[in-house]
Amino acid sequence: MYDYTGWIVRADAGRDKDGIFCVVGVDQEQHRLLLADGKRRKIARPKAKKLGHVCELAGYLHMYDHPVIHSLKQGEPVSDRALRRALAAFKEGTSLG
Repeated sequence: MYDYTGWIVRADAGRDKDGIFCVVGVDQEQHRLLLADGKRRKIARPKAKKLGHVCELAGYLHMYDHPVIHSLKQGEPVSDRALRRALAAFKEGTSLG
């Protein structure tokens, strides 16, 4: 499975539908993305979600340039607070509607 770490996605299914998350890892065995937003879903306990249940907002084609995202991609530890701020900056800079 491709490494989707650092992508910004919107949940399209489930109880967290329309929530904005960052992919913090990939579960290779079950083919699921591990999502966190730093508030309801902490980095320590990410939400596992199938690739078909999310919509890409910023990923391979639309890179979101933020230091926290670069840290995630390099495997460095990131705090929940830093992730919340990165997602807030993303929401502020784009129109999601």
